[in-house]
Amino acid sequence: MTAKILIADDQPQIRSLVSAVLGTEYNVIQAASGIEALQMARKELPDLVIMDILMPGMDGLTACSQLKADPATATIPVLVLTIIDYELNRRFAEDLGADGYITKPFTADELRQAIASHLK
Repeated sequence: MTAKILIADDQPQIRSLVSAVLGTEYNVIQAASGIEALQMARKELPDLVIMDILMPGMDGLTACSQLKADPATATIPVLVLTIIDYELNRRFAEDLGADGYITKPFTADELRQAIASHLK
């Protein structure tokens, strides 16, 4: 069975890029906000979530912490994908339950490796 990956990013070009990179190996679904990501994750139960931090409405860190607090979605790995490459942010993301941290710009290989290491 093909793994389902949810990409949550408010930038359509990032969602499209990730979908293009992963679309041949995985079933990729998309959300444009943290709120939409929460709704989709609860409905679709993806195998992994890739979450941007900076999104309107609800940021990715808040969405991540809510996913991890919900027993239905708590075990879904969440990879944070962000342009913010600060050690403090990495630790904060991990404290909120993020399982990994990828910084933009990223290569297709970096993305594939991060996903492979977090899929069960």
